[in-house]
Amino acid sequence: MAKNFLSTLRPLSRLATHRIPRPQLISQLPSRAFSATCQRNLMETSGFTDEQLTVRDAIFKVCEQFPDDYWMERDISGEYPHELHAALAKDGWIGIALPEDLGGGGLGISEATMMMHTIAESGAGMQGAQSIHANVYATQPVMKFASKEQRGRFLAKIVSGEWRTCFGVTEPTTGLDTLKLKTRADRLPDGSGYSISGQKIWITNAQIAQKMVLLARTTPLEEVTKPSEGLSMFFIDIDHSKPGFEARRIKKMGGRAVDANEVFFDNYHIPSDALIGKEGQGFKIILHGMNAERSLLAGEALGLGYAALTKATAYAKDRVVFGRPIGQNQAIQHPLAKAFMNLEAAKLATYHAARLYDRSNPDHPDYDRAITQHQVGVACNSAKYVAAEAAFAACETSVMSMGGMGYASEYHVERYMRECFVPRLAPVSREMIMNFIGERALGLPKSY
Repeated sequence: MAKNFLSTLRPLSRLATHRIPRPQLISQLPSRAFSATCQRNLMETSGFTDEQLTVRDAIFKVCEQFPDDYWMERDISGEYPHELHAALAKDGWIGIALPEDLGGGGLGISEATMMMHTIAESGAGMQGAQSIHANVYATQPVMKFASKEQRGRFLAKIVSGEWRTCFGVTEPTTGLDTLKLKTRADRLPDGSGYSISGQKIWITNAQIAQKMVLLARTTPLEEVTKPSEGLSMFFIDIDHSKPGFEARRIKKMGGRAVDANEVFFDNYHIPSDALIGKEGQGFKIILHGMNAERSLLAGEALGLGYAALTKATAYAKDRVVFGRPIGQNQAIQHPLAKAFMNLEAAKLATYHAARLYDRSNPDHPDYDRAITQHQVGVACNSAKYVAAEAAFAACETSVMSMGGMGYASEYHVERYMRECFVPRLAPVSREMIMNFIGERALGLPKSY
């Protein structure tokens, strides 16, 4: 696979001493004698690793090919940003958190979060980030629990960009009550595979994806000891021409370049080797993707918030009323300052969560056995919550501070405002995160 960006790279000391050799991959990061990032963006970048900052600079360079008007046009037309996906795949970025032996970068969720953050911050917003989102997080449980043969067969084509994947968990009748999902995977009589029947909803990119990470029940709920048992995870082919599969696009408020779908399975046959890990252990397996998703989505929310605040701050400097820039007025200046501080605080929570996720992995060079999955879950859910709220406040403040121009499409902040509801609603609501924190972090009784 061509990696034009990677041909110019040199290893940094920490990655160069990693036990896995990295001769031609993303880990060979360029020297950073000077970064223009701080000049063109508001976010304070001190405290990040060289790897994260180099990812940030490189992704900004890729995203410079796709200006604001590109994303405005895609939002209007609903056309998937194939060009962005191709540009990222060309330089190996789709596989940033996948192993090198599969063509990936061998980096972590910390670096992947920075990548998604930067895509959103470039002006692409949520729709730009969500166009590749599942390819980064949904592949994590496949990487960890698939057999070596399955990993090679499934993930290499995701990294190369030949395949795209989506994530099939949410159902219309169960919502966040995942353990009661009703989609069934019944073994075929001849033992060759499974028959899938059921319905999923809010499945992003099902129109253009070739694969789906699917959670389905292989043992009826009434036959298991615990509700978390009897669920299995599959990595299935999406074939729109095959009997038993249908994806219906949902019209939505924002991020229209990325399709969201209702997906219907009716006796849809899949082979037995689509099963990832052990049958009945799917819920435990898929959790590894859910915590990664929360971290990535927090980064995307931050990027969106900083993008909106950048527009509003520039406008406040340039817009002159009553003989002075409106940014000189505290009624404009203070809300923007508050939005910035909220984003900076959420940034710290987000990258703390990503770091915990990475260091809880035994294969990570900085593995810390003291970090528990409970701590990772609390950190990732908290980060998703505070980043989503900070992004919403930044987008709302930006629209309001710009007055009528904040409502105009040409300034783009109205598009960010429409998109900022995504991290507040998905993949888990604010209220369910507070339930989780109340019960798991504070030790309070279960409230639902």
